[in-house]
Amino acid sequence: MSFGGIPVLKGITFTLEPGTVTALAGENGAGKSTLMKIASGQYRPDNGQVQVRGQHLPSGSAQAAYSLGVAIVPQELASIPEMMVYENLFIGRELKNGFGILDRGAMIKAAKGYLEEFGLETDPKTPMKALPVGVRQIIEIIKATHRGARVLLLDEPTSAIAEREVARLAGIVRTLRDQGVAILFTTHKMEEIRAMADRVVVLRDGKLVTDTPLGEITDDGIVTAMIGRELDQLFPDRPDAGASTVLEVDNLVIAPGADPISFTVRSGEILGLAGLVGAGRTELIECIYGIRKPLSGTVRVSGSTLKPGAPLSSIARNLAIVPEDRKGAGAVLSMSVLDNATLPRIAAFSKFGILSRRKRQGTIGTVMKLMRLKSNGLDQHLENLSGGNQQKVVFGRWLTGQVDALLLDEPTRGVDVGARSEIYRIITELSSAGMAVVMASSDMPEILSLSHRAFVMRELGVVGELTRAQLDSPTVQDTIFRLASGQNTAPVKDTTS
Repeated sequence: MSFGGIPVLKGITFTLEPGTVTALAGENGAGKSTLMKIASGQYRPDNGQVQVRGQHLPSGSAQAAYSLGVAIVPQELASIPEMMVYENLFIGRELKNGFGILDRGAMIKAAKGYLEEFGLETDPKTPMKALPVGVRQIIEIIKATHRGARVLLLDEPTSAIAEREVARLAGIVRTLRDQGVAILFTTHKMEEIRAMADRVVVLRDGKLVTDTPLGEITDDGIVTAMIGRELDQLFPDRPDAGASTVLEVDNLVIAPGADPISFTVRSGEILGLAGLVGAGRTELIECIYGIRKPLSGTVRVSGSTLKPGAPLSSIARNLAIVPEDRKGAGAVLSMSVLDNATLPRIAAFSKFGILSRRKRQGTIGTVMKLMRLKSNGLDQHLENLSGGNQQKVVFGRWLTGQVDALLLDEPTRGVDVGARSEIYRIITELSSAGMAVVMASSDMPEILSLSHRAFVMRELGVVGELTRAQLDSPTVQDTIFRLASGQNTAPVKDTTS
């Protein structure tokens, strides 16, 4: 299959068998989501066909795929947030009484049984928008399987859910496998492939390069198949931090009832923020930058005090941010690389209110070369770039001017392992150039490998600080979990040091 004359899939052939779980791996842009959309009838391929239990699937017919028992749970969930759980479960096949009126009681009762079957104690009358992403995802799986799906396609099922929900999802996948369902799922995480899959299929540049039982390939073998080369070192060497203070956070209260937070970050230092989902990492970063207005406290960058709740003040004082939600808050996907990279510093590229294309192309082109951006040029829209290259644009657009401090919120979320290596290189190079970095991440290896020191957050406050020596301890992950979950009552180190 091709888009705009660019081949995306090149002669892919493989099979899914009942009662098996297959991991579909590959870098962003390898063709995984396109393959899933063809298999679920959403896309019509240029050549080839899909067969379901010996029956030909009409090209481009999602309804036909569903009737043949093929269901997909997309990365961007298809539930209707304003409707209740039971309404989502029965949409399109509502139960009615003898008078043709909706039998809500029967649907609520049946929905409760479905939820309990999958270990959910959720009230069927709860609006979907009130539920965590992980629970909504499981409800989408319940909806698919109770409509008779025998082939289940899960596109990045763990990209936006908490670690405890990943474990529950893995259990559900194994249950469905034991019931004879054929499951295909995509992920960037090796530990999830090991936890859930029986087999791994790897795509690279639109071609199938590996199709093997999981027990016959190592993690390094999967990574090498994905990126076409040995990944010698995922995390680059960590540069030494400088002595001068760049970022100062003084008695910042980010929400009612939260304890004040104070700390400093030196030039070239990477401060990691660890904690469970909802601990307050994103809230802290957004209050520092000015996306949220803190209740009290001050933030200074290179000695200049920022105006609370004013992102323009942050930009003017050389503070940059890479937000967690790349698609919703980090970039405008319908705009070009050139226009996205212009956004934070429009005035620098303007004269009398008119943008200079030549100046923009020169400056932004140079920065994107430093980012090693893979694109068809600065006029290519971000929606046509892989996730890793979109993230490089979000990073790179700040480097068209001076940056003293950088705030990173989940910098590699939804990014494949090859692009992760590139992003880690960018972070450490910016650090070595003297930039102060605050990095929130749910990926433990990122915190442990990149940070000079780390804070653990819980309930919108800092509950512990770990030095570099402590981050190197073999028991550090247990320490972090205990602090994050409230099981550790050890005194907290003074975070202003």
